[in-house]
Formats: sequence, C-alpha cells, structure tokens
Amino acid sequence: MAFWYNIVTGAVENDDNKSQGDDVMGPYETEEEASQALALAAERTKTWDDEDKEWEEKGAAATGDSW
Repeated sequence: MAFWYNIVTGAVENDDNKSQGDDVMGPYETEEEASQALALAAERTKTWDDEDKEWEEKGAAATGDSW
C-alpha cells in the first residue's frame, strides 16, 4: 500500500482514501515517510540546488566565464 501527504489538510492518506488532483504528494512507502513529505521535498530541493550550483561553477571555471 502506498501513502500520500495532502498539502491542503496536512493529513497522511493511503490508497483507499487518497484525495484526487494536485493536493497530494507521493507515493511514499510508509506512513512515517509521507508525514515528512514537506521536509523531504525541502531536503531534496536543497540537494539539487547545491548540485546545480556546483555544476554551474565547474562550467564557468572550465570556460573562464563568470556568472
């Protein structure tokens, strides 16, 4: 069974009671993981932003460009 986080209500939902549309994040493997959906998303976004910054800096260093 998958779990979902409803961003409107803040409730964790499962496949049996999952809301429709853009109001849910998931699926997650556990109820605990779904309850941490916003923190997980923020953590992943920071990681991706850091990776993008590193990639851009490497590209600028290789070409001599400055951003």
